[in-house]
Amino acid sequence: MPELPEVEVVRRGLANWVAGRTVSDVQVLHPRAVRRQPAGAADFAARLTGTTLGAAQRRGKYLWLPLAGTGSGFSLIGHLGMSGQLLVQDPSVPDETHLRVRLRFSDGGRELRFVDQRTFGGLAVEEAEEGDPEGTPVSIAHIARDPLDPRFDDDAFTAALRAKRTTVKRALLDQTLISGVGNIYADEALWRSKLHYDRPTATLTRPQAAVLLASARDVMTAALAVGGTSFDSLYVNVNGESGYFSRDLDAYGREHEPCRRCGTAIRRAAWMNRSSYFCPRCQRVPRERSGG
Repeated sequence: MPELPEVEVVRRGLANWVAGRTVSDVQVLHPRAVRRQPAGAADFAARLTGTTLGAAQRRGKYLWLPLAGTGSGFSLIGHLGMSGQLLVQDPSVPDETHLRVRLRFSDGGRELRFVDQRTFGGLAVEEAEEGDPEGTPVSIAHIARDPLDPRFDDDAFTAALRAKRTTVKRALLDQTLISGVGNIYADEALWRSKLHYDRPTATLTRPQAAVLLASARDVMTAALAVGGTSFDSLYVNVNGESGYFSRDLDAYGREHEPCRRCGTAIRRAAWMNRSSYFCPRCQRVPRERSGG
């Protein structure tokens, strides 16, 4: 599933190509793509038509564009799910096989297409938080800010992390604590900070928590610089281009390969129906727990 850097790449593309344009026509080609719209596809299209899309915003893995014009006080929100793509295409480009929603604009230029092979993602027009200049949809207001957000509070995060009765990787994936960090970047941040994924958060010192946060921020910044991590053709930017950070991963997906820090073979462990990749020498198993 796309994580923060991949979603941020898409947000930047929307900011460049879509923001400020007025929607002239909406086509919903698969109802599941707008299943989060309570009144259905017709309501989705009606609420969007005639509106002007505002500056693209992101909270964790959610994207939205505030709407101006008819239906003001609402935002177009999207989640890519496992295979969703928001593509900006010339109208002459043939429809993609899994095209679900199409937005045309009054200027007659490139259209916005939502393509989703597995249909786990979706779009909706939702009410925005009252008085919120970013137009944050009400449904995601509870989600924490992410490490790349300039308003992220480092001190509050560190205190909340150390106060939690959980393990460090579980905490990194807790979207009410810190958003946008998924399985890949959690493993990478833990490798960089030399912490085992099963380390209890209560045992972290303030400096260790600060290093972990800095590591998460650094790895996602590095991934963002090369377009994110693409393991297949599903994870692309608005122009259909893949990211290349998979070439620079230090832990994730590198089972049996040497640790780039100490040379010990990277291990993979089953974890919450997923996998955790770690160096058994650099990231020691915590004394309070066995296995791993």
